[in-house]
Amino acid sequence: MQINLQGKNFELTESVKDYVLKRVTNLEKLLSSIEAGGGEVLVDFEVGKSTKHHKSGDVFHADCNININGKNFYSSSDKEDIFQAIDEIKDTIFNDIRKNKDRKQTLLKRGALSIKKMLKGLTKRNPFTSKY
Repeated sequence: MQINLQGKNFELTESVKDYVLKRVTNLEKLLSSIEAGGGEVLVDFEVGKSTKHHKSGDVFHADCNININGKNFYSSSDKEDIFQAIDEIKDTIFNDIRKNKDRKQTLLKRGALSIKKMLKGLTKRNPFTSKY
């Protein structure tokens, strides 16, 4: 896994770097199976201030783009606290990746069940052409 961390209008302190790496390594538990299968994972994380003249409101901005074997997962957040923005991004990216993984497994399982029914003779529907 390659992680690129960048700061804009904002000096990256060690605490922010450690916090981002800690959150991305939580995602690594989900992504480890992809890397074990020979996949490539690239994480681009960007944190910074949205503008220099704000004193209150949504001051901090965070972006995360994860590229998994050509599929992109993107999330961004604006919050008053940089750590809250990073947490929100981690949650949304985690849900998107898990949902995509579950969708692929469900589609594979439905196709396998359809072929099994056809082989047993329970249905005459061809799962490859969807015709009877």
